[in-house]
Amino acid sequence: MYERTKLSEIYVAHTKGRSGQPCKDAPMPEQLIVTSPWDAREVGRVPVAGAAEVDAAIAAALRSRPVVGALPRHERQAILRRIASRLAQERERLAELMVRESGKPRRFARIEVDRAVSTFSLAADEVTRTGGEIVPLDVTGAGVGYTALVERRPVGVIGAIAPFNFPLNLVAHKLAPAIAVGNPVVLKAPPQAPLCAFELATIVHAAGWPTDALTVLHAPVEVAQALATDDRIAMLSFTGSSKVGWHLKSIAGRKRVALELGGNAAAIICDDADLAWAAQRCALGSFAQSGQVCIKVQRIFVARTRYDAFLNLFLAETAKLKTGDPSDDDTIVGPLIDTAAADRVQAWIAQATSAGARLLCGGTRERDVIAPTLLADTTPEMFVECEEIFGPVTTIAAVVDLDDGIARANASRYGLQAGVFTNDVRAIARAYDGLDVGGVVINDYPTLRIDNFPYGGIKESGFGREGVRYAMDEMSELKTLVVKYR
Repeated sequence: MYERTKLSEIYVAHTKGRSGQPCKDAPMPEQLIVTSPWDAREVGRVPVAGAAEVDAAIAAALRSRPVVGALPRHERQAILRRIASRLAQERERLAELMVRESGKPRRFARIEVDRAVSTFSLAADEVTRTGGEIVPLDVTGAGVGYTALVERRPVGVIGAIAPFNFPLNLVAHKLAPAIAVGNPVVLKAPPQAPLCAFELATIVHAAGWPTDALTVLHAPVEVAQALATDDRIAMLSFTGSSKVGWHLKSIAGRKRVALELGGNAAAIICDDADLAWAAQRCALGSFAQSGQVCIKVQRIFVARTRYDAFLNLFLAETAKLKTGDPSDDDTIVGPLIDTAAADRVQAWIAQATSAGARLLCGGTRERDVIAPTLLADTTPEMFVECEEIFGPVTTIAAVVDLDDGIARANASRYGLQAGVFTNDVRAIARAYDGLDVGGVVINDYPTLRIDNFPYGGIKESGFGREGVRYAMDEMSELKTLVVKYR
């Protein structure tokens, strides 16, 4: 059982009154019991915050704003480097915690810790790269003798909400750019897997970031909505479902909002593609982590002349993927996050097959592990094609050519990322220009994300960008000084 941070210690550290002192006499709150998606064993417990705790966290963050906003760049950089170093030292322990609380296969949990190290390291580098500029104003006669200095300043308190599927690195993508810029953060941890976020907060505080400038809370939805509605929050950064994200934006008032939402990413296999490579990558991108990735391969469109050859290779690659216990180093497909998620995915498969879709592989279930599932003859109205499945299910269809594939990929209200397998420079240009998504990946799956590039979507997949430097821009605002020299 998770015992690293005791419930009482978390409660005292993260529950403060308006005076800034711990509310030591407050009664112990309701507890959230975190259980393993694999075997239902208790992993740990965290306190459930109420409206008073959220209010106190926001007040503490607001008090800390001038303090962290005034930290010189070298101090922010040193804090970020210490966080990255400690994460690297704690790699195996944090990966183990992630396996147990989220059901993520161990090999991907280790990769996620490594990515979090990279995210904080990138932020440490960007602190010294991100500055301002001198703007000459003598572009008109009225500007002669004037010069403008433009700098980026922290926007204020960041309200952050993170999802369960990357419980460490997607939290890092909220915290690292905020620290780099000098913004305090109030973070709502993912309820299904909150423990990594609490551990990361402990590391951040130990690295020298003021306690008031980062509070991690678990709170019910109706309480956590204060991060969207409270005027003391300058910006809401949300990663999660489209339904919840757009609702929060609708109640956020005048504050800045960044939304990284869902998708049903497409992979297009052109007639000149390396089929063996495409099949290997698309199988992994379809089913790794049980497909609980917003840029998982959900729809595959294959040039008609290569469809049969690709399908055979894809099925062979899928058959190699080990399913089951996430603590096994060889496991690729573990359990879904909970039984409700597994029930939903199974129901969507049944809906598709009852409406005429062909089951080419998978469809079976053991506990909350659903075997990698491939469906053909699906239609745009089926949930497995038009919604975000967030499970180990992928659809496949033949298309006439690249333009047909682009049209099929665009026939979605989502627009996060897409992958195109081709070696034709003209096809690359057509795909880049024609696909209605935030990012196009050539010769790899749409599931690819490197933590420094601008990541985000269009349409119902959200707006704003993560990727450390781009998130720093989102979390800061320009301030101009105009000087007349005599």
